[in-house]
This record gives sequence, C-alpha cells and structure tokens, in this order.
Amino acid sequence: MISRNPQLNRTGELQHLLTTEGLPATILLEILDTAESFVGVTERDVKKIPLLRGKSVFNLFFEPSTRTLTTFEIAAKRLSADVHNLNVAVSSQSKGETLLDTVNNLSAMDADMFVVRHLQSGAAHLIASHVQPDIHVINAGDGRHAHPTQALLDMFTIRRYKQDFRNLRVAIVGDILHSRVARSEIHALTTLGVPEVRVIAPKTLLPAKVERLGVHVYHDMVKGLKGVDVLMMLRLQNERMQGANLPSPEEYFKYYGLTQEKLSLAQPDAIVMHPGPLNRGVEIDSAVADGKQSVILSQVTFGIAVRMAVMSILAGN
Repeated sequence: MISRNPQLNRTGELQHLLTTEGLPATILLEILDTAESFVGVTERDVKKIPLLRGKSVFNLFFEPSTRTLTTFEIAAKRLSADVHNLNVAVSSQSKGETLLDTVNNLSAMDADMFVVRHLQSGAAHLIASHVQPDIHVINAGDGRHAHPTQALLDMFTIRRYKQDFRNLRVAIVGDILHSRVARSEIHALTTLGVPEVRVIAPKTLLPAKVERLGVHVYHDMVKGLKGVDVLMMLRLQNERMQGANLPSPEEYFKYYGLTQEKLSLAQPDAIVMHPGPLNRGVEIDSAVADGKQSVILSQVTFGIAVRMAVMSILAGN
C-alpha cells in the first residue's frame, strides 16, 4: 500500500507545510508564484488584503525566535487574520501540559491554523496528525529536522536574482550537521532542478553519508567556492552542539568564514545569502554581509511574501 504524503489532502493539494522533502516541484512553484503576487502588497499605502479575514492563526513557539515569529505575524496580519502569539515555553508547558493538550485546548478556541516552532524534531508532524481536517499546520522549525518556509523564501530570493534554477551551482557553507535550514534547502534545490548543490564544512559539522542527499561534499572553501552562483552561509548552531566540534570561532573563521577574498573565487555575479541571525567575524565578514553581492536583507523582505503565500494556499484548500 502506497502511503499518502501527510502534507497533502486527498486531491493532492497542500494541507500542511511540514517539510520540503517529498513535496513535488509543482507545489513549490505554486508557492513561489503566489508569493510574487504578494511582494507588491508591502509597497501599498494599506498593506492588507482580506484573504484570511475571520481566520485565527496561532503562533506556537516552544523555542525563542524573533525574525521567524515576526515575519509570520506580519504575514498573517497582512492577510487580515486574527493572530495570537503564544510563548508556550514559559506557560502551559512549564506547568506540565503536553504538546497535544495545548493544541487541543487551542483548537477548541476555533483555531484555523497553527504555526509551530519546537526544539524536538517531528513536533509539527505530530500536531498535524492529530488536528481536525479543517485545521492547517505550518512547521516554523523543528529540532534539526526542517524549516520549510526558510527554504522557500530562499528559493524565491534565488529565482528573483538568477531566474532559472536549472543552470546554477549552489554552495551551502557551515554547520550542516545541526542545521534544519540546510536539509530543507537541499531538498528544495534538488526538487527545483539545481544541477549541482555543494556542501562545504569541516568533517565534524557534516552529517554521516550526507552525499546520499545528492550533494557534492567539500572540506576546502577554496575548492568548494570555485565557480558557484549562490553562496548560502549558515551560522554555527552552538546551542545544539555537544562536545568539541570546533577548536575556536577564530579558527573556524580562518578556514570557513566568508571573506571578500574567498568570495572572489565564485562567479562575479554570485549572490550571498544567510538565514540569520548573523555571527559577524565567525561565518561571515561584515564587508561581505553588507556588500553589493549580499541579498540577506532581501531574504527578510521576501520572507513575508512567501509566508503570506503559504498561509493563503493552505486556507484555500
């Protein structure tokens, strides 16, 4: 028996957004195309459209986040939804309430959509498997597993600057081992037809058998950056590291930090990306982060449009 993708409803439409893994290119492109129509909303005098009027969106963040929470909140409000932010880590969970108890109680308050960020991998999947069919779940980051909207806003950014995925070399640099973003990026890039995805990191920061994801592995920045069109820098996930993965931040920057000199090895029109927050002087030099090839602030701007697109598509299915 063929198992159905838990993110899709019985007619193949998006029911939840939990991971980029396993999603067909048609759905990824539907999200990117829909986001295009929302970019212009930020330029209006009145930055609201009524697509989610009367809907209740609950942002359930079980771990700290500023950028992701803020952009989801802005996106929902621009769609005219009623938005409720819950810092669950310091409320019901600390009193012993289970994750599903929390969700069940909020569902009883007529929730239409849950945006979930959690320390444990699989938390959003668990919620999605228990909610009623008319409730949608968006994974805003779970453990080391996935961060699909970050990957999608990055795909949107790449398409904006490079137009076509099919002729690109993309390098993902840094802490691949602990990064949910990296996994989501790799699945999205390969699904959208990028012919060469490279990962560049010391051996201690790479998952075992990462090449099975269809990537080319490099341990040397000089070799890995030659001729690339897109550089995706990742921060060191110190909060998820156990033991001595690295000698020191200074030594890491020496070998894996992106400087102008290392950037010159890439294509002259290569773009530099970073999901944030930045650790300047650790994984990226300020001159590069603020330089003409950086599109980091564009990622933040486009993130709102992409999250609006995801919410509007889910609400319509």
